[in-house]
Amino acid sequence: MYENTYPSKRFQRTLTFLKQHISQNETILDLGVDNPFSKIMRNEGYTVQNTSGEDLDFDQTALQQSKAEVVTAFEIFEHLLNPFTILQSIEAKKILISIPMRLWFSSAYRSKTDKWDRHYHEFEDWQLDWLLEKTGWKIMAREQFTHPVKKIGLRPLLRYFTNRYYIIYAEKIDS
Repeated sequence: MYENTYPSKRFQRTLTFLKQHISQNETILDLGVDNPFSKIMRNEGYTVQNTSGEDLDFDQTALQQSKAEVVTAFEIFEHLLNPFTILQSIEAKKILISIPMRLWFSSAYRSKTDKWDRHYHEFEDWQLDWLLEKTGWKIMAREQFTHPVKKIGLRPLLRYFTNRYYIIYAEKIDS
């Protein structure tokens, strides 16, 4: 369906993981504005609503008022200053999160032209696991995968062997 190129490879891996854990009968709140992957989810038969572009660090109203059964956060937590509060505010019982992992050979991403396209957090896997645990989530499944690029150099070579993405399915622990 999606060829093995960026971002298609990442989209295919994410879609496969989503299908393993979330049924098409469940409604999804996708954090962030409408995006290429929320369109893919809809094309695959999922009912998806996106947040409206509000700054989730300050305003979690959409999370608290949503009746969605699942929240997805695909490559958004690294842009937020306060993912702890966001995870605590989610009313849904299921969550799927994917993040780019911190790479030892590359500094955090920061766009020179877009003030929103920068990474405040680039997690190691244990950090995201701990964040979920502290906010009342139990990880049910997890996966890591690489992100090769078609460039020449040491860092592109390292991307063939070093996991770049981490995806998690978690369920809220009843307290």
